[in-house]
Amino acid sequence: MVAQVIGAWITGSLALLTDTAHAVTDTAGLVVALIAGRLMLRPASPGRTWGFRRVEVMAALGQATLLLLVGLYAAAEGARRLFAPPDVPGGELLVFGLVGLAANSAAILVLSSGRGVNFNLRAAFLEVVNDALGSLGVVVAGIIVATTGFSRADAIAGLLIVALIVPRAIKLIRETSRVLMEFAPAGLDLGQVRAHIAALDHVQEVHDLHASTIATGLPVLTVHVVVDDGCFNDGHAADLLKDIRACVAEHFPVAVRHSTIQLEPASRRDRTGCDD
Repeated sequence: MVAQVIGAWITGSLALLTDTAHAVTDTAGLVVALIAGRLMLRPASPGRTWGFRRVEVMAALGQATLLLLVGLYAAAEGARRLFAPPDVPGGELLVFGLVGLAANSAAILVLSSGRGVNFNLRAAFLEVVNDALGSLGVVVAGIIVATTGFSRADAIAGLLIVALIVPRAIKLIRETSRVLMEFAPAGLDLGQVRAHIAALDHVQEVHDLHASTIATGLPVLTVHVVVDDGCFNDGHAADLLKDIRACVAEHFPVAVRHSTIQLEPASRRDRTGCDD
């Protein structure tokens, strides 16, 4: 990052400036990932029943938002430079591009094994991959400018880096926003969940069905299930509860192993009613 900052200042290159901004975001993202990772290890408490599990989602959202802002600025500046390209020293651009590419390649090796652990590590890994591609674009632009004098290659490379940054930032913002808005986990069809539970013996109605995601790998579900009165007299309620838990944990692409299920007698449903 330090080398790219110096290189952007010396050369005035948009491609290097964009890649530098991306590197700054990467560095900040890795620091946030480290802090979030440490916080996630803290145990839950009566005041924080989920601990700090959602910190990784908030951190990933912050990284993606910052990356999107950088991309939008670089897009506007790149469009301007296409019409009024400044002089950019190709040789220096090539050197600093190679430095960035080498550093990002090393970072990719470090982060590759943990990229599937959670939102935050995936965000950090993808940022470094895109930054490496950006550095490769800087290298190519440096070669073109140095050999042909086509200075617009720098602006084109900057815009290509933007094309790498913005779609991924938007995708990550969408994914993390789903978690924070407590939408149903992606891949979990609550209509199918309702149908499976309703098909169990002695179940009369399913209502107040909600599902959300606390953090990566931690979907949760709550539901009220109206059952025959006799289930509470013959001890069948316990078996039915076990069946419902197994249903939501095993029958769907998203396994929900943390579920809260409230059984209600049909006589109470008839007397008080319930809203779905």
